[in-house]
Amino acid sequence: MGKASRAKSEPDRRARIAAQREAERRAEQRRRIYLAGGSILVVVIVVLAFVLFKLNSGGGTAATSSDGPTGTALSKVIDDVTTVPTSVTDQVAGGKVPSAMFVAAKTASAVTSMASADGSYFATVDGPALTENGKPEVLFIGSEYCPFCAAQRWAMVNAFSRFGTFTGLTTTHSSSSDADPNTPTLTFYGSTYTSKYISLTTVELNKNYRIGNSSSSSVAYVTLQTPTAAEDKIQTAYDPGTYIPFIDFGNKYAQVGNLSPLTPTLLTGKTWQQVATAMSDPTSAIGAAVDANANYETAAICVLTNNQPATACTSTIQTLESTLAK
Repeated sequence: MGKASRAKSEPDRRARIAAQREAERRAEQRRRIYLAGGSILVVVIVVLAFVLFKLNSGGGTAATSSDGPTGTALSKVIDDVTTVPTSVTDQVAGGKVPSAMFVAAKTASAVTSMASADGSYFATVDGPALTENGKPEVLFIGSEYCPFCAAQRWAMVNAFSRFGTFTGLTTTHSSSSDADPNTPTLTFYGSTYTSKYISLTTVELNKNYRIGNSSSSSVAYVTLQTPTAAEDKIQTAYDPGTYIPFIDFGNKYAQVGNLSPLTPTLLTGKTWQQVATAMSDPTSAIGAAVDANANYETAAICVLTNNQPATACTSTIQTLESTLAK
């Protein structure tokens, strides 16, 4: 081939090479786009599958109400509930709780009859001493969806804080689709309690939303904890109707439902901090009701601990002990 021919074919060869490279570049771009698109599609499918699984398994969260404060705000609520001054609780004493609420219900049938009649009482029961690790034991069975349990926990946390220390308490609310919806409360789930005087066992049976977040009353609430056979036997013995909240104070006293002044309606529209703050105001409706209930629970515990410690079992509390059915 002559010089002239080689010179003429050189541009053609370069053009073919350039065209080939351009085709390869475009093919590579398409490949990358396909890969990126495929990856995004996989992520979308995985996310959708996870969401559907959580909803169908009841693992979703209630969308109608916040579960309450966290961080510093949560610490403030817990501190206010657990450190109500003794001067305040002594001033409240028994509050306006009627003496008729304290009955000697020696049998399970009598306890059930009282619960059916008004849903709230504090009864003396007969049973072998309930203990754990050599200390009197209190058993609480409730559910996060239950508005009466929601009201009760405020009193319980205050009462038991007089004898020991809670760690890991968090806030939640009662069911959004039940009576007294979204009653602010604390939950015992995930918490621990330590005391040298008393043992506290808590069972939160259900979460505060139904399976699949259904609002239908025919759909069950999501299971959270299951009582042991021994715990179930205790509740059946004194509360065959399985009302909640159920509290057994060492097999000496049983409390089912709530004392009449302590109704979840009192907490309607309140924030967690507002409830906690009101507990230190003996002139407030919330403070008087919650503190009075806490005082009677403290009195029941003091009976079990032989009035120890003195800081909890004050003269006011010991006066309330005498009003409990013997």
